[in-house]
Amino acid sequence: MGTKKSSPVLALYQRMTRWPLGHWLFSRAVCFRAPYFGSIRPRFLALRCGYAEARIRKRRAVQNHIGTVHAIAMANLCELVAGTMTEVTVPADMRWIPKGMTIQYLAKATTDVRAVAKIDPMPDFAGPMDVPVEVAVFDNNENKVVSATIAMYVSPRRSA
Repeated sequence: MGTKKSSPVLALYQRMTRWPLGHWLFSRAVCFRAPYFGSIRPRFLALRCGYAEARIRKRRAVQNHIGTVHAIAMANLCELVAGTMTEVTVPADMRWIPKGMTIQYLAKATTDVRAVAKIDPMPDFAGPMDVPVEVAVFDNNENKVVSATIAMYVSPRRSA
């Protein structure tokens, strides 16, 4: 268990982001695969083993009644970056699923927001385990507006 081959998702990201509009195109591809996330129109900014970063623009469709970015839109962004980062991080013979999320809304998000997901320390992926993924969401002034921990259950893939 725990052998790491290059993730097809990471290879796609690395290939697409060399092109003009590649970050946009990759983000659209992710939302095509997981359509629910398309509602927030995310844009991936960085993706590598153990790290992902994406943003959403403050626009009417993601605002609440007081004109700030809605808490659930930011929760969706947290789950998206955590899941995509987990996909490119776990070994090819492992699978994952979100098991739970703890989220704190620290301040109003009055601007576009950017989410950063990290796994630290990196586990050895030796068998079934819960892997906590830390996600922080920042506004344009680098104020942390959301802090989340998403528990990812990682286990061996079933044999074919």
